[in-house]
Amino acid sequence: MKNFALIGAAGYIAPRHLQAIKETQNTLLAALDKFDSVGIMDGYFPNADFFTEFERFDRHIEKLKRNGVLLDYVSICTPNYLHDAHIRMALRSGAHAICEKPLVLNPWNVDALQDIENETGKKINTILQLRLHPSIIALKERVQNQLPTTKHEVDLTYITSRGKWYDISWKGDESKSGGIATNIGVHFYDMLSWIFGEVQENKVHVSEKHKAAGYLEFEKARVRWFLSIDENDLPQTIQEKKQRTYRSITVNNQEIEFSNGFTDLHTLSYQEILQGNGFGLNEAKSSVGIVHSIRNQAITSLGEKHPFVKG
Repeated sequence: MKNFALIGAAGYIAPRHLQAIKETQNTLLAALDKFDSVGIMDGYFPNADFFTEFERFDRHIEKLKRNGVLLDYVSICTPNYLHDAHIRMALRSGAHAICEKPLVLNPWNVDALQDIENETGKKINTILQLRLHPSIIALKERVQNQLPTTKHEVDLTYITSRGKWYDISWKGDESKSGGIATNIGVHFYDMLSWIFGEVQENKVHVSEKHKAAGYLEFEKARVRWFLSIDENDLPQTIQEKKQRTYRSITVNNQEIEFSNGFTDLHTLSYQEILQGNGFGLNEAKSSVGIVHSIRNQAITSLGEKHPFVKG
């Protein structure tokens, strides 16, 4: 049984981590969040110590260490811009880190964390659960087994409606979230580079607070992508069904069905990490580079546009 701590216990994604820790037969010693609405912990680890101040949490971890109780892992579910600092804290505490996406916001942060890994001998793991989804694995195998005659034509569309709260939260602050492409797109960019190889071209056609779109060319694919949190971008058929999310990936005009199968992917990710097969800095670096480039380049009309891009 491994000892865990968790930072960001009140966040949206924290219950999946709590469930994964429990389902892998491990224990949570302590949790931290500046917000105290963490009743969800009762269903998983009611006896875990909880803190709303980082300083007291950090002191508690140090006291445990001095008393011979060592942390094995720190799970990090905090806002994107805090991941780097919390990963460093985990490794300084003598624990491995398990961090939500995106691992960090900038490519040079990955390089710095590599140095800290080397110094501490501890590993940084990130959650790239699409690499564990059966439909995505099958697609990768199909691409690998095909003769590379021409590049695959891919359309990626992800619209997940968000209310007015989004702009008020840290997610609406690009300096903290990295913007739309980083916050809701980084998993898809990781998946695309994992399946289709290195990025060769990266163009941005739309870069707004609530939506982004562009063109990516990989070794084995040409990708038109569109991301949005604006419900007005939902296809009419989806709106008529009163649904608020639309997710679609087509490869050579063939729809890849992966709407289901997400429920247990965090637990599966933890199982792989505990067996020494987690995704680390090297795996995260490509998608971090892609979103950093999207965030910092100028809008262009060049390159093929996604069908949802107007004008």
